[in-house]
Amino acid sequence: MSADRRLRRFVRAWDDLRGRSGRRIVDLVLGQIAVARAGAVLARSVAEGTIERSAARVQMAEVEHEGDAERAELVRVLRRVLATPIDREDLFRLSRSIDDVLDHLRDYVRETDLFGPKDLGFAVEPLQAVIDGLDELEAAVDKIIDDPGSVTRAVLATRKACSRVRQLYQTRLAELFAGPLEMDTLRRRELLSRLDAVGRRLGEAADALADAMLKRSH
Repeated sequence: MSADRRLRRFVRAWDDLRGRSGRRIVDLVLGQIAVARAGAVLARSVAEGTIERSAARVQMAEVEHEGDAERAELVRVLRRVLATPIDREDLFRLSRSIDDVLDHLRDYVRETDLFGPKDLGFAVEPLQAVIDGLDELEAAVDKIIDDPGSVTRAVLATRKACSRVRQLYQTRLAELFAGPLEMDTLRRRELLSRLDAVGRRLGEAADALADAMLKRSH
């Protein structure tokens, strides 16, 4: 082993002992959540009609690229560090689920442009619930190192937001099927299903973090 390689390994080990690598990993997960939130805000803007759908697709492609870069950096760091603030497998699950949230938001924005109905107002509340859930997840992740005892409460708040997405999905679907069955009905149903998928992926991220904190407490 070369002297430079030994030095790099020593530096990584020293950073692990001082807790720096743990903070670095947490910050990278927070970066992923921030990008997913930006995607959710963009999707909500589409639903509110404050941005054209074609323009939103272009912006979402940029957001997705940023999210991919954040995840790639997290994976790279996880492969190099000796110690992680929570279980390594749970970190991968958490990161993957956040990435899935962004992927479904990307698909939602694309589908609004491809075949979405003229009025997307029905999607505003579910998307706001997604944003609220991401905010709670961000708060939970940020406390992993300095205040691990409060992470579970923030995770529960994330799950509550996910339940809100699900409830809104069911309510909007019932309202939709109470009216005449038209092509617009099918379009709205597809978009509602996509938003429900966003909420489920966000719930999986919360579950991954909850599992990790349970392991850490034992």
